[in-house]
Amino acid sequence: MRSAILTLFTAAIVSAQAPAPAPAARKAAPAPKPAAASRSYKTLKYPPMRELKFPEIASFTLPNGMKVFLLENHELPLVRGSARIRTGNIFEPAQKVGLTSIFGEVMRTGGTKSKTGDQLNELLEGIAASVESDVGETSGTLSFNTLKEHTGTVLDVFKDVLVAPEFRQDKIDIAKTQMRGIIARRNDQAGGIASREFDRLLYGPTTPWGRIVEHETIQSVNRQDLLDWHKRYYFPANVMLAIQGDFSTAEMRAKIEKLFAGWDAKQAPVPPLPAVSHSQKPGIFLAEKSEVNQSNFRIGHLGGKLNDKDYPALEVMADILGANGFSSRLMKKIRSDLGLAYGVSANWNANYDHVGTFTISGSTKSESTVDALKAIYGEVERIRSTEVTDQELQEAKESTLNSFVFNFDSPSKTLSRIVNYEYHGYPKDFIFQYQKAIAAVTKADVMRVAKEYIKPENFVTVVVGKSADFGTPLSSLNMPVSKIDLTIPEPKTATAKADAASLQKGKQLLQKLQAAVGGADKLTAVKDYMHVAQVKVLAMQGGGLQVTQTTKIIAPMIRFEQQLPFGKIVIYYDGKGSGFMIGPQGQAPLPAPAVKQANEELFRLYPTLWMSDRDPNRTVNAVSNDAVEITDKNGNYVRVTLDASGLPAKVNYKAADNSGNEVEAIYSDFKEAGGIKLPHVIKVSQGGKPAADITVTEYKLNSGLKPEELGQK
Repeated sequence: MRSAILTLFTAAIVSAQAPAPAPAARKAAPAPKPAAASRSYKTLKYPPMRELKFPEIASFTLPNGMKVFLLENHELPLVRGSARIRTGNIFEPAQKVGLTSIFGEVMRTGGTKSKTGDQLNELLEGIAASVESDVGETSGTLSFNTLKEHTGTVLDVFKDVLVAPEFRQDKIDIAKTQMRGIIARRNDQAGGIASREFDRLLYGPTTPWGRIVEHETIQSVNRQDLLDWHKRYYFPANVMLAIQGDFSTAEMRAKIEKLFAGWDAKQAPVPPLPAVSHSQKPGIFLAEKSEVNQSNFRIGHLGGKLNDKDYPALEVMADILGANGFSSRLMKKIRSDLGLAYGVSANWNANYDHVGTFTISGSTKSESTVDALKAIYGEVERIRSTEVTDQELQEAKESTLNSFVFNFDSPSKTLSRIVNYEYHGYPKDFIFQYQKAIAAVTKADVMRVAKEYIKPENFVTVVVGKSADFGTPLSSLNMPVSKIDLTIPEPKTATAKADAASLQKGKQLLQKLQAAVGGADKLTAVKDYMHVAQVKVLAMQGGGLQVTQTTKIIAPMIRFEQQLPFGKIVIYYDGKGSGFMIGPQGQAPLPAPAVKQANEELFRLYPTLWMSDRDPNRTVNAVSNDAVEITDKNGNYVRVTLDASGLPAKVNYKAADNSGNEVEAIYSDFKEAGGIKLPHVIKVSQGGKPAADITVTEYKLNSGLKPEELGQK
């Protein structure tokens, strides 16, 4: 915990204290040229959008059922390809959410039966090629990129990864650790919270469309799950392969037919996607984030799909309302005229294969939160009740139509779009139908779809911010206000089963430890505790950071003083859920993660930990002949391993950063202090990697510490 507390509070300060780069020398500004006649952007004229034409794309189906698309492109000596697999995280079991994220990572990093992922890296990097895998919401992909002369080599690797990935355990462990880090940091950004919670509310937090990954679901994923997933979804008839680049279509077809001739795996067709049917009651949902000075918000409800008959008109309507940047109504009114938002936009987010959302998003100063929301509701009502202008309609239609070009400005984009239509069952001329429909949208259409499809009475409004700074409360908007719980459930620690015999043995082992360190009487007599340690944080870049740390405890109060190269940090916890932190950048309330760490440190305090057999709120269970697991009702956990003499040789526990990584602290150099033997050298590792070397230079027990000393600012 000492190393964990240290890294939590120093990372940001180290970054803040880094010297700023020296300013570049300024050059004299060139002399101004004579100005031409002033021109407004409103007078600029653009040529008509060029007609979209699809290149000739060859397509065929292999005898094993795999669909193939080939597009020649001889501009550069490159070949690129991508397999689209009908799968997705939408099919994950509820108890294993996150499985496909691990699958998508380890399918490539875990290598194949013939080569490890690292060996594949070395091979591909040596020829400037790549093979990458991923699984998204409703599809999976495996792609490759290579120079023309290495096409055969890279296709062999691509085929092996697609057909026979090995999913090696060490890469699974790395992927799970990375996922735990993502989970632990998911509440860092207010905008990310707003989007995530908005979608969860609209789709339903327990539905396939609204679930999110948790520590527990990641923990349940194993190698067999990945092998089973591959077997179920990665079979030829479930794959679309698209390749474009510098090749002959006939020659590439022959290569593909030969390459996949032996792949004949079969499975039942993948079922349709689950329906979107959740109906969230309207209202305002507040996610408290006390450390911010602005609010992020999302407003809206469920929307539709791309092939809905009114989607073109809805797209134009959304463009006028808020999708067309500074020209949109929301930006003009809310930001430019009223100055109530840093940014605000509106989008009718439709999907190919499932219902999307109508979303208004933005951010504002904390004190402007309610005024901004009121103004947005007003603009929504205006577009539902008042016909748009001719200019608004023209600009929106031109903006939407002109954006189509960028979807087809390269052969790879064109091929991807065609495969997309095929994958989702859309007609090949869908884009042309869409263009014609956009061009035909009228002012009456815009008002009709706004009134028919936008339902303010169904709005779900998510606000992320510090409500104490709003000024006007959210309740003044005359809608029910509910709190969103942002708590991240901690990973559950797998503990050994306890029975009467193991509990009795655990008590005996702990009593052996008590006798070895000086006796139970001396341990229970400890009223206050202090130590000074030299800590070398090995995880820091640049060879490690040297820190002097003083820890003072009068349970349940605790104070840390850290002397770093750039200043001093003081951390105080009052034992009641609050405290403060003081550093070179000023003073701040103790954040929730630090409160959690302080409580865990108190749980592991030597005298009280070693007397856990006398605490009715703790369980001491023997897990071997020399180790006990100590747990309490708050979910704290530590495993203590004894040496032959009964002294604690090491402890293991979960990292306080919610990563799920295990921390191991190895004790040595026991010396007596206050009649108790205490370790003076501690080597700490986290996730199997060295984290810190600690040398304790001084212990003081029952030195007469006063509560006011710990809370002194």
